Amino acid sequence: MPVSLLWAVDVYGRVYSLSTGGQQWEQCRDAQLEFKRVTAAEQCCWGIACDHNIYLNLHASDLPVRYQEETYENHRWNPVDGFSERLLPSDRWQWSDVTGLQHQPLDGFTLPCDNWEWEADWHVDDNFEGETAEKGGWTYAIDFPATYTKDKKWNSCVRRRRWIRYRRYKARDTWAKIPSEQSVLPDPISDISCGGWEISEEPRGRLSLWAVSLQGKVWFREGIYHHNPEGSSWEDVPLPGEVVQISCGPGDLVWAVLWEGQLIVREGIGRDCPKGASWVVVDSPSPDVGATHVAVGVNVVWAITKDNRVWFRRGVNSHNPCGSGWIGMVGEMIMINVGLNDQVWAIGCEDRAVYFRQSVTSSELSGKAWKAINVPRDGDRSHSSASTSSLQSAGCFFSGEVRAQSVVSDVDSDTEREKGSAEGASSLVTSASPESLADAPADPASDPPIDAPKPRIPKVTSDSFISELVSDRESGKTASEGGSVAPAIPEEESVPGDGKVKSCPSGVVLSPSRSGGPPDPQWSNVDLEEAQIQQAGAAAVTDSADTCSLSSVATYTLALEEPYGADEHPLWAWVNGGGCSVDCHSQLNWFNCSTTLSVAQSVQSMSLSITPAQTAAWRRQIFEQLGERSKREMDNFRHYEQAIEQSVWVKKGNMQWWRDWKPHKWMDVRFALEQFSGPDGNKDGILFIYYNFHEEKKYLHAFINEVTILVPVLNDSKHTFAIYTPERTKQRWPIRLAAATELEMHDWLALLSVSCCDARGIQGPPSKQAIWSVTCKGDIFVSEPSPGLEATPYPTPCDQMFWRQVGGHLRAVECNSVGVVWGIGYDHTAWVYTGGYGGGIFQGLASSTDNIYTQTDVKSVYIYENQRWNPVTGYTNRGLPTDRYMWSDASGLHECTKTNTKPPSPHWTWVSDWAVDYGISGGTDREGWQYAADFPASYHGYKTLKDFVRRRQWARKCKLTTTGPWQEVPPIPLSDVTVLPCAAQSSVEVVPLWAISNKGDVLCRLGVTTLTPAGSSWLHVGTDQPFKSISIGAANQVWAIAKDGSAFYRGSVSLQNPAGDCWYHIPSPAKQKLKQVSVGRTSLYAVDENGNLWYRQGLTPSYPQGSSWEHISNNVRKVSVGPLDQVWIIADKVQGSHSLSCGTVCHRLGVQPMEPKGQSWDYGIGGGWDHITVRGNTMESPRVRLPSLTDPSALQSSFPVRNMEEVNGSAVGC
Repeated sequence: MPVSLLWAVDVYGRVYSLSTGGQQWEQCRDAQLEFKRVTAAEQCCWGIACDHNIYLNLHASDLPVRYQEETYENHRWNPVDGFSERLLPSDRWQWSDVTGLQHQPLDGFTLPCDNWEWEADWHVDDNFEGETAEKGGWTYAIDFPATYTKDKKWNSCVRRRRWIRYRRYKARDTWAKIPSEQSVLPDPISDISCGGWEISEEPRGRLSLWAVSLQGKVWFREGIYHHNPEGSSWEDVPLPGEVVQISCGPGDLVWAVLWEGQLIVREGIGRDCPKGASWVVVDSPSPDVGATHVAVGVNVVWAITKDNRVWFRRGVNSHNPCGSGWIGMVGEMIMINVGLNDQVWAIGCEDRAVYFRQSVTSSELSGKAWKAINVPRDGDRSHSSASTSSLQSAGCFFSGEVRAQSVVSDVDSDTEREKGSAEGASSLVTSASPESLADAPADPASDPPIDAPKPRIPKVTSDSFISELVSDRESGKTASEGGSVAPAIPEEESVPGDGKVKSCPSGVVLSPSRSGGPPDPQWSNVDLEEAQIQQAGAAAVTDSADTCSLSSVATYTLALEEPYGADEHPLWAWVNGGGCSVDCHSQLNWFNCSTTLSVAQSVQSMSLSITPAQTAAWRRQIFEQLGERSKREMDNFRHYEQAIEQSVWVKKGNMQWWRDWKPHKWMDVRFALEQFSGPDGNKDGILFIYYNFHEEKKYLHAFINEVTILVPVLNDSKHTFAIYTPERTKQRWPIRLAAATELEMHDWLALLSVSCCDARGIQGPPSKQAIWSVTCKGDIFVSEPSPGLEATPYPTPCDQMFWRQVGGHLRAVECNSVGVVWGIGYDHTAWVYTGGYGGGIFQGLASSTDNIYTQTDVKSVYIYENQRWNPVTGYTNRGLPTDRYMWSDASGLHECTKTNTKPPSPHWTWVSDWAVDYGISGGTDREGWQYAADFPASYHGYKTLKDFVRRRQWARKCKLTTTGPWQEVPPIPLSDVTVLPCAAQSSVEVVPLWAISNKGDVLCRLGVTTLTPAGSSWLHVGTDQPFKSISIGAANQVWAIAKDGSAFYRGSVSLQNPAGDCWYHIPSPAKQKLKQVSVGRTSLYAVDENGNLWYRQGLTPSYPQGSSWEHISNNVRKVSVGPLDQVWIIADKVQGSHSLSCGTVCHRLGVQPMEPKGQSWDYGIGGGWDHITVRGNTMESPRVRLPSLTDPSALQSSFPVRNMEEVNGSAVGC
């Protein structure tokens, strides 16, 4: 029987292979990533890694994988030059393919990926139809195309010759990544399955690879054969529903599982159509429980339902791929796989062990019984017997003498018995009786040495170690007295066990280990046989009271880097036998008793008896040793001064600075960052800007711990960024710097960001209480709230909040206090936060090593074509001298033509051409024009007699590719999202999350938890009209805003009824159309299209719709109400020291339970901000005692009060 491999993946993502002729799992050491699933054929194995990429492991063989590249050199004859490369305009390319239609120069051929290498350079192929061509390999013809001959004739006007070059596939026996440019898929792959090698023998090595994406789509890999093992491209396969898992057999069987639990079968698969023609739906084996997994072979189909039951499909063959009916089988499994010869493997539900189906034959395809594959892994550290020196060292450590060395017996055990017995046999511990101790030889060196690694016994530093051992022994006795454990997988046919224990010399008694109890520690397992020694009598113990007899200590080698303990079996997550050739007559070594014997024989057995007097003596000795050590290491050096390590380093560079005084202009400056660490280990630094003013050298400085935010600024001509401090935040005038290159700007931003975080002691990802915000450019920032941020009456000013950037690009972010964070991109794609940090410009410097993924975003750039009417020519692009540019932006102040308009930054690339946008507000005519009386005015989509100007909007899409801690949530694009603002220390299991699609549909996300923040599926909530904004409060009160500006309240929303019952229409404020709403714990705020902020009065648990609207402020763009009814907004315009600042973060002060509307506004970072959410901040404010009017000291020590200019009025104070 030729040797083949069984592949498996454990729960830690490590890939193992088990040879049909081997007796242990071999780990794929070259796999640098963790893998999720694998699928194998005889010649290769495919896998999905944790980075969502597909990898190929091609087995090495004597036959190399070579691919021949070819191109043709074409010449035409002319009377002057003869045959030359000058061709007619109607001729083919000088270098082309065999048809002449494709241009193929020699330098145009590149390797598909790094997995290939060139064998040699290009050379001429002299072979022509089996004969050697003459004169440099040329073949002649009358014209292109025609019949070619190797001999030149008088009428031969054209000639050609073939150039060939071979490339070799070098990635053998290693995991090679399928290049992304060849496998561009819309979303990550969740399942793959290969097969189909029996459909056709040509081309040699042809395979069918099927893949399922997280979006539920099925893809087929084209062009996989021997000379092209990676395939060429992916092709989408139409589906009747969303698929979760797929299985492909060696022949023409392909089955898949739908989200609803049904199964579908692919029909029409053949030699000419390997991907099939259509799908047929097959019901689940159980009408009440849907299927979760399916596996197919040549003539069999196995399935697993959600209750982990195993089912067999009868009547399946090539002529009837759907089969005839289901048969329930014994056993509970989490996944199943069918390999060659219809052999079956599975993974147990309870123990996560790999099981093999016995007695599967062509006449009995369902087999008879499950049998566990209990073989060790190559990385396991065996329980080796202790050497003489290790026994002596252990005896000296426990202040006793080694009286007898334990004897290890041979144990015969059948692995067909239950799992507990199999595990117990792998970790047997022998316990010597008192009689054997007395008769045993006193010299341990007389025993033959055992060739095994020396066990390491950990040092004992306190009596807590002995207490832990005693408790460990008690639990072990309980488990051993309870008997054997029942089988985890019941069998259809009971196989009687013939396991027996051989006679043990010197009366040694074998006691099974705790098969049913919790796993032992990784480094030791000590049995204390105090009671047994006392019952044996004093005659058997010859040592004094201060000695002990080591006779039953099972000591395991330290293996901290191994995820499993020494006596634990591996936990498997996936198994695949697609390339494992096994039949009913195969002699496998996986179930031989010798494997279990070798493990049992490697157990080190000793016995340890400890008396209370010895314990007390050890305790005194340990305390004395610790005291001496402390005196030796501490007291003798107290007269030395404490060493203080300080370090200072400086980074300098040349930049340009936008100076503070008029006339404002860019100045060349020297920029320096000086960072130092203090005696307490805290880091701080100073920024210096050195410049010349009237030939006098001056400098500007800012302390790192005073920097509140670093913001990249988009500029057409310069790579600029801004530095804010609390004082400059109040002035709305940051320090603006410009670097020479974009790379230099990113380096400075990343370095300054890390320095600011170090100075403030901020490390790692944002906390669950963090406040998230987004700029109008799509940059994401977070701030860790302080306890005094919502304090009354002296809150922490919000211009002192420190904001740090998070990688990614979004339009809006929503969060809550249990760590569920969702975002929406400009292209309406939904993203969920993965828990990482960094990415983007911080990649590699301040980023986490995982949870960082590639993120893309697409948005449109708009320009306007303007025209004016005149009596002669009608509407033309000739305007009045006072008119705006005929091609301009929305304001008309800047000229923007199709040619000179660029993407927002160099990171963006165009992905479409300019096109007329018909979706502009106000409507358009058939050509996209909007009409008005003059510039600027109110535009409408129809022409009247008074309309003398018109415009139309042009749009062009651009795409950004970046990285960040975000994963896409397909497939529905969203326009708004809201998460339940949970209270502090909330124990909610399922987090309610509502959203609105870009078409206005209301959706409720199911299955959102802290462990699975992306949820599982969408539940559509019916509405009469499209919506545009939605918010859910802490008490499950759901409010929404329709596109016509009206408000709605969803009734009867609860955890048991997450979608509620019906919508209640709430009248909007008089003559106003609402556009956004936010609900907190007991408060509700809304913003209308004119920028007014409204508070809903009269909200009570008995009347959740409220009574009326009250105007709070104007000049508001967005509002966010937190779980403690905190109110934060984005103000549209705020007056600064130099100009108006658009898009500023503002905080409502004075919000209390008795005064939910607050009193005044506190201004924070801005402008340029577009979104903020405080729905994760459940940090209660500390209670501040008001100073007494009669206590002068209290008045002097009270906090200073900030000057608040407005009360319950405009957010700009005007």
